[in-house]
Amino acid sequence: MRIIVENAVARFPEFRFGKPLSWTMSDGENWAVIGPNGAGKTLFSNLIQGSVALKEGRVVHTDREGNVVSGGIRTLVFRDIYSMSGIQSMYYQQRWNSQDAAESPVASTLFDGFSKDRIEEYSSLFGIHDLLEKRVISLSSGELRKFLITRALMYEPEVLILDNPFIGLDVNSRKALDSMLARLGAGKGLQVILVLSQVRDLPVWIDRILPVMDRDVLPPVSREEFFSSGLADGLFQEDIPDIAGIPRCKEPQAFETVLEMHNVNVRYGRDRILENVGWTVKRGENWALLGENGSGKSTLLSLVCGDNPQAYANDIVLFDRRRGTGESIWDIKKRIGYLSPDVHTYYLEDISCLKVVSSGFFDSIGLSRECSDEQYATALRWMGIFGAEHLADRSFVKISYGEQRLVLLVRAFVKSPELLVLDEPLHGLDAGKKRLAKSIIEAYCSDPSVSLIYVTHYRDEIPSCITNFKTLPPRRNP
Repeated sequence: MRIIVENAVARFPEFRFGKPLSWTMSDGENWAVIGPNGAGKTLFSNLIQGSVALKEGRVVHTDREGNVVSGGIRTLVFRDIYSMSGIQSMYYQQRWNSQDAAESPVASTLFDGFSKDRIEEYSSLFGIHDLLEKRVISLSSGELRKFLITRALMYEPEVLILDNPFIGLDVNSRKALDSMLARLGAGKGLQVILVLSQVRDLPVWIDRILPVMDRDVLPPVSREEFFSSGLADGLFQEDIPDIAGIPRCKEPQAFETVLEMHNVNVRYGRDRILENVGWTVKRGENWALLGENGSGKSTLLSLVCGDNPQAYANDIVLFDRRRGTGESIWDIKKRIGYLSPDVHTYYLEDISCLKVVSSGFFDSIGLSRECSDEQYATALRWMGIFGAEHLADRSFVKISYGEQRLVLLVRAFVKSPELLVLDEPLHGLDAGKKRLAKSIIEAYCSDPSVSLIYVTHYRDEIPSCITNFKTLPPRRNP
């Protein structure tokens, strides 16, 4: 397929680039659209699909003979991952409630309408065949991403646009996706446009690169030109944080042990998520929690943060106090700053980013009560530290995925907690923002009264303050 964009100007100002857009993708080419958060990458992908109304210019799709065609392009963006799975009515803690989770559909229903042979072919390509009978709500964010990518490929489009498809996947899954896309390109003529915020996610089979910055589409370059010209580094600049101005943990209470688990087990029916897990985190310790997609990392953290009712059936101590001895979920949460893919998935509130950050004071999805002037000032201060103050008055649902992730990361810090639980916190951030966020995490966690539990699938994202590692084994199927 050929995509031709000629002097395109969006009808509405909020969808416009700085100047009229012209670009062509020829038959057989694979492209990467790459740039920092908020640069206009997703806007570009929407425009080339023809889903943005134009004031001037045109967007045309043609076949090899030059005939204008419609269809043939499929896009996968992970802004609302559970909505895309057909379970829009799920609530935040439903994944951890065994009775409610049992009401969610089986993962194989995501492939309804496809032939058995096609399901077998593509599920085997991505190694998800053994997950077909799991409940959708019990899939990890990485596992669910695999299903949605597989489903998009099963439509066998001519062009597939994937927005940051590698984030949230473990090392083996990233390699499998890379190999699968290359194989489908060579064997079935699939053309791919990758929308990326990370240079490291650029596959070797991508031959053309379109840099985007500040709603300005720069001239396209070859892969070799991209690296030799300095664009690969120049696109991603980060702010320098005021490390000395970072608020410290407020009035930490006296305790010795942040977390202690003995022979912890979590099961949903016949599905064993965690088996005989033991773990102790002392005050002031900083840990990385590692493991493959589906190994149970998020489930374990749901026990720590008070979201999973199976905590009461296990031997778990938090802040020197055994779970189930009278403390409420809010007693636990007020001492923890938390960010996870699930929090991002369910945070769909059309409120200002300042209010999203401020909701961290109350551990709520949305702002459940009015903040004081002092709380709003603290929230703004933290947004400034993370270089996000320019987003304060913007609607959370109208900013980019990476900008949303940055705002939710600020939310985790806003009450200066004693324990930070950060589950893939840099997920979706561009290279510059990742370096900035890591430096802030390292500075905050240098306080001996603060502890950190940190999850990532990228070893280079682990902050230097991490000195302890906990790895969960792959989950065994029943």
